[in-house]
Amino acid sequence: MMNAESLTLRQELTAHRPSAQALGRVARAIEDLLLVVLLILLVVIPLTDAALLAGAASLPDASAFGQHLTLILCMAGAAVAARENRLLAIGIPSLIFSTRLQPFARGLAYSAAAVISTWLAFAGYELAATERSAGTVLAFDVPVWALECAIPAGFAAIALRLVYHGAARWRMRLVLLAIVAIAAALPASDVLPREQMLPIALAMVALAAVCGAPVFALIGGCAIALLWSSGFPIAAMAVKHYSLATTPAIPTIPLFTLAGYFLAEGGAARRLVRVCQGLVGHWRGGPAIVTAVACAFFTCFTGASGVTILALGGLLLPVLLATRYEERAALGLVTGAGSLGLLFPPCLPLILYAVVASQALESFGSGAVAQYDVSIERMFVAGIGPGVLLVALTALWGWHKAPRRAASTRRFDGREAAAALWDAKWELAMPIVALGALFGGWLTSPVQAAALTALYAFVIETLVYRDFRVGRDLVRVLRETGLLAGSVLVILGVALGLTNYLVTEQIPDLLIEWVTATTDSRLVFLLALNVLLIVVGCLMDIYSAIVVVVPLIVPLAIHFGVDPVHLGIIFLANLELGFLTPPVGMNLFLAAYRFDKPFIEVMRASLPMVLVLLVGVLLITYWPQLTLWLPALLL
Repeated sequence: MMNAESLTLRQELTAHRPSAQALGRVARAIEDLLLVVLLILLVVIPLTDAALLAGAASLPDASAFGQHLTLILCMAGAAVAARENRLLAIGIPSLIFSTRLQPFARGLAYSAAAVISTWLAFAGYELAATERSAGTVLAFDVPVWALECAIPAGFAAIALRLVYHGAARWRMRLVLLAIVAIAAALPASDVLPREQMLPIALAMVALAAVCGAPVFALIGGCAIALLWSSGFPIAAMAVKHYSLATTPAIPTIPLFTLAGYFLAEGGAARRLVRVCQGLVGHWRGGPAIVTAVACAFFTCFTGASGVTILALGGLLLPVLLATRYEERAALGLVTGAGSLGLLFPPCLPLILYAVVASQALESFGSGAVAQYDVSIERMFVAGIGPGVLLVALTALWGWHKAPRRAASTRRFDGREAAAALWDAKWELAMPIVALGALFGGWLTSPVQAAALTALYAFVIETLVYRDFRVGRDLVRVLRETGLLAGSVLVILGVALGLTNYLVTEQIPDLLIEWVTATTDSRLVFLLALNVLLIVVGCLMDIYSAIVVVVPLIVPLAIHFGVDPVHLGIIFLANLELGFLTPPVGMNLFLAAYRFDKPFIEVMRASLPMVLVLLVGVLLITYWPQLTLWLPALLL
């Protein structure tokens, strides 16, 4: 029986539970509000600066404030993703562990990730403390160190939330917290020599990967273990994280993501499918063309984040089935087309590659930067030709799979086509707004162009079409945007720390020596590169792959005479295959979820699309003019 003291304690806890829940709701609301305010400021500051510049004035440190706001957004968004248990992770546990063992695997994975997050928080603290002693300030006397405190605060919040989600009961959570505290203190204790700790640490990271730890923790754990064993301070992780988050072009990532979310949450998907249906739906294979074009248009704004399948899948699959496509062919077509817009501007991977490749070229000196222009504008233009090729190959395969008897189920209706075009005119103009602002001289930076695109998407979906309700949808969409951007940017930040170690240890130079000793053929190098990148696409998500792999292959490409811009399109085209390859193939998991199909069935249905995209990758690889002729013509 329960004694009187225990009963009284239980009653007190029960009495205070509502107030604790209310406090939790308030804390969640404050976090969500922070994301909302940060994203609004990211839109307002660049456009205000552009307006002032038109009048020969300027906003003090507008670019720097935007970059530091992106840093805060990165950490706040990642903390919210941890709160919602939505940090990007490799979905291995559900494939290899039984239902009974999955809680144990989750506890192990999240505990390891919490330890790594704690180390990253210490690294961020050291960076902020150093910056405080330096006394650097922005305009209006805003101290830089105060803004840098977002790094330790964000990683500390992530660590606590990983512990919370690592177990279902508070007793086990306290046990996990104690384990995390002890493990986090081990490096300072010097229990084992550093060279002996390295294999143990890497083995633990590998085990955490198998158990389903978040991607940022896996990359960050490897980087910390390597830096620590080599005698480098782990504060270098925070330095690189800060340098990436404050790169001038980085604010374009959440801004273009926001524009894509506005489209996805409005009625853009329905109007876009109607346009494609009206123009080509009467052809044999027309529904396949509709699928390829609609997905490509949508993905170039949503950033290949999987939103395309979720937003368009429910519209496109019934269209294909209604025109008597086989279910397997229709499922494979929709799943494979979900990442087709990856090479079209303003898709986020193009921006990321430009940023990372430019940083890699800086290690060669100013001459290499001047010789090889890997700007965002050049990557945008270079991706158009290869992107059209992949869309055309997908549509051709869809035409081939179309049922013969459905060659002319209906005739072209000019009035319907014109009505559909008129109804969707504002959304069809979005690429013109985005690219016109960037290339037409309307604005002075990609960040301002991205801010204008996000504002334009908000205005047309809210005021023109009225599908997007501010009171009902705005906070939720801004939170989702911040969550996704934070999940991606935190991976990029820790991945840059790993890249910094590889460059410091001259791994690219050793790689060049090994490859050149193996072959001196450019064609063989390109073939080996494709094989490597397909494997990378199977094992890594596209964002971390860009930051980790690109600095290693850019020097190799230059050695073999491959233009870094052409290399970027080869890289991204190969990674497009990664969306269809297990275990990381995001489109496979999303399609299985969206259409309520077994994962194996979706994987089999998508195999023909893998082969189609592989043909496109080989053409892009060995036909460099497909990539380079348009930049040479326009830039």
